[in-house]
Amino acid sequence: MEQDTAARRELAGVVVDHLRGLAASGPATGAGLLDIRYAVATDGGLVRPSNQDAVHAGTGLLAVADGFGTRGAPASGAVIDSLRSLVADARTSAGHLLNLLHDAVLAANDAIATLTPSGATDVVAGSTLTAMVWTDRELALVHIGDSRAYLLREGEMFQITHDHTYVQAMVDEGRLTAAEATSHPQRALLLRALDGRSTPVPDVRLHEALPGDRYLLCSDGLSAVLSAEQIHRTTAAAADPETAVARLVALVRDAGAPDNVSCVVADVAPRR
Repeated sequence: MEQDTAARRELAGVVVDHLRGLAASGPATGAGLLDIRYAVATDGGLVRPSNQDAVHAGTGLLAVADGFGTRGAPASGAVIDSLRSLVADARTSAGHLLNLLHDAVLAANDAIATLTPSGATDVVAGSTLTAMVWTDRELALVHIGDSRAYLLREGEMFQITHDHTYVQAMVDEGRLTAAEATSHPQRALLLRALDGRSTPVPDVRLHEALPGDRYLLCSDGLSAVLSAEQIHRTTAAAADPETAVARLVALVRDAGAPDNVSCVVADVAPRR
């Protein structure tokens, strides 16, 4: 309840700040519109018998979902399908956009519920979700689980999502260091995800996109294998999104690829 209240408080503050910005800038015009160039890659890895990741990349939606359980692949696919119909543009208000995301996440969770047999006591289908919805001027980010989103801006790379895992909670509480978390035996234990059972509490926020930004969305099959330095260096050095995703997946495979790996890279540019 405390997490939910804090998330709603933060979301309300974001909306207020956004509306203040709109009031200060006046009505929208064609100036300042943005375009994105993107590429996507997914690979089953070298150990897992199947690929339970699902990805999507389009002009209005970037998304990565990492399924788990015996029906993980159908779960991640259902999550992506629930977001495909999202439609937003520069005229979409902040409140409406966030409502669209909220409804899409609930629909995704309901879709996963249909994959679990009645009376089942174990989670047989679940998924993480990290997605961005574009409105030609900014983006809305929705996140639950341990897939990640990174922002590369002016040479610096930032992780803009927070892992919903047991070890991350221990790091936040000061009971574990970040270095210890990388080798903890329960590092993959999720505290929040889409499982078709509980009501999901995702992180949802608006994010200002700037020309020259590069975004990376990935499953933990990438972030758990490559170091932060490797991810930064490889993403920054690539000339374009296609090169970036190919090199990131190749590095994971060189390191043994113990899990499925998926990533989306998108570059932001002013609309011509």
